[in-house]
Amino acid sequence: MSKKHFTSKEVKSLSTNPYVKSVSSKGITYTDEFKRIFVVEDEKGKLPRQITRA
Repeated sequence: MSKKHFTSKEVKSLSTNPYVKSVSSKGITYTDEFKRIFVVEDEKGKLPRQITRA
């Protein structure tokens, strides 16, 4: 697990993402919809970095 903490500006920006369920300075919780998309794309062979930057 990363030791990076998000700034209040980053938290505010991340919270506007439709695939983010909740965000705090310590972590992000993604929506179930995003998790399903992630699994499908992962099974297609995409790398996590490719999926999250799409």
